[in-house]
Amino acid sequence: MNKNNQKRVILIVMDSFGIGGAEDAASFGDDGANTLGSIAQWCVENRAPLNLPNLQALGLAQAAKSACGSLPKGLDDNVALKGKWGHAHEISKGKDTPSGHWEIAGLPVLFDWGYFPKQIPCFDEDLIAEIAGECDKINIHFTGILGNKHASGTDIIKEFGEQHCATRLPIFYTSSDSVLQIAAHEEHFGLENLYKLCEVARTRLDRDNIGRVIARPFIGTDRDNFERTSGRRDYSVMPHGETVLNRITDQGNAVWAIGKISDIYAHQGITHSIKASGHEALMSQTLIALDKAQHGDLIFTNFVEFDQSFGHRRDVAGYANALEEFDAMLPALFAKLQDGDRVILTADHGCDPTWQGTDHTREQIPVLITGNDIKPETIGERQTFADIGESIASYLGLKPLETGKAFELI
Repeated sequence: MNKNNQKRVILIVMDSFGIGGAEDAASFGDDGANTLGSIAQWCVENRAPLNLPNLQALGLAQAAKSACGSLPKGLDDNVALKGKWGHAHEISKGKDTPSGHWEIAGLPVLFDWGYFPKQIPCFDEDLIAEIAGECDKINIHFTGILGNKHASGTDIIKEFGEQHCATRLPIFYTSSDSVLQIAAHEEHFGLENLYKLCEVARTRLDRDNIGRVIARPFIGTDRDNFERTSGRRDYSVMPHGETVLNRITDQGNAVWAIGKISDIYAHQGITHSIKASGHEALMSQTLIALDKAQHGDLIFTNFVEFDQSFGHRRDVAGYANALEEFDAMLPALFAKLQDGDRVILTADHGCDPTWQGTDHTREQIPVLITGNDIKPETIGERQTFADIGESIASYLGLKPLETGKAFELI
């Protein structure tokens, strides 16, 4: 096929980049949370205004204003636009990573996840004994666990890391998400042992409908220099139905999953799983995939650092800097686009770095679309993230999904 006639989609999730305005935010304890709005206001009050010229040219300011009724401080909604823009509500019952991503791909989570109670200890003794017993069979031996509570990933390593290194007891913790996270030192416990432990836990937690088990390896010698590594691995429960990823691969085309995308979908509907860590590496791998992708393919990248390194850690300055660095990378992506290519920039939930606690926040997400031959206009307010997946399916000529209403990508 002539490259000028090909259709490819590059779907980029700016992990946790919510824009506020969720109608059901109060039921999640998040009424007023606004990741972009809070960062923009902090920048105006504490440094130069947030500088996002490329995202603004795609309609970010308009999307945020429409979602919340007010323009984020320091942003400009009077710029020449180079793409379509809109915003979307989440209908899934959670504000977690799998729920957001699955809904984006056309599969909302309309059931209740299992959660661990917010108490100490939060993991049942029988559960831990069962996981330890299964691990004994594969020569991973431990007689108990550390942590056993809701916690921030960096804080719990500081609190229990030294004891873990001395005892080799794994660190178990959770959050308000449906998740079991297990931290272990790459040398004292072993990276492969951590992965095997998480695989055992994943099998055991299926019956409790826990969304994810996450391996959280770290290195260092003491609490002052412990540092999480890029060896993170997510073990997600199987999606409960088909997504646009399945539609694409069933037709014989490729899905290039970059970053943690493959893990989020339990490797379902994935043809190429490409691991990368950090915004620069993730963008580099996205550009490499773009050089290889063919007509009908999807390149799907998650930029996790917004959430992992800044949102959860309530680091407003770090989040602002990361946004500006990401924005500066976009021209290199746009320069590689051919006629028929479509870039969709969106998010999976919020994680307002000014909000109480360290958890995700229930928010609307931006939906920004661009391409060489696209008509700048609004796609309006979307009632579900699933409109994104349905629009991709429609654009690529695939069978419709069960949820979502397509907007035009021309």
